[in-house]
Amino acid sequence: MRHTNTFAALALVFSGFALAAGFAPAQLRDFPQDQLVLQHADTRVSLQIWLADTDARQSQGLMFLTELPQGYGMLFPLTEPRVMNMWMKNTYVSLDMVFIGIDGKIVRIAADTVPQSTDIVSSGSVVAGVLEIRAGDSKRLGLKVGDKVLHRHFNTAR
Repeated sequence: MRHTNTFAALALVFSGFALAAGFAPAQLRDFPQDQLVLQHADTRVSLQIWLADTDARQSQGLMFLTELPQGYGMLFPLTEPRVMNMWMKNTYVSLDMVFIGIDGKIVRIAADTVPQSTDIVSSGSVVAGVLEIRAGDSKRLGLKVGDKVLHRHFNTAR
């Protein structure tokens, strides 16, 4: 009996390590995963991202999540650059929305968006994608307009 309890305790500890090592909410199970790099001055930070690469995935986004850990985000790559309008309906966590031009440069940051709001958050100009990260992370990382987002979706040669 004692060995069974010890085994159960070890299994619980190891499952905790697995959860800490990778954040995988059920709502995002069908989203492709990738990485991107945020470049600010001489600093580069890698993020784990989900790709909202279809209309259905873009409609869902990060809705219904109750947490988004530091180091994670969602990229909305646009097939055709355009002015992008977002909202926070059914999104329970505050986010920073980082609007990205076709050259991979940040053109606008909408920080600390309001959870569950139907107010429109607009890029204000034509963009090729939007990165959603945890609220406050853009400030914590020192991100500014003109910084780079390095990902295969953006044409950095322009």
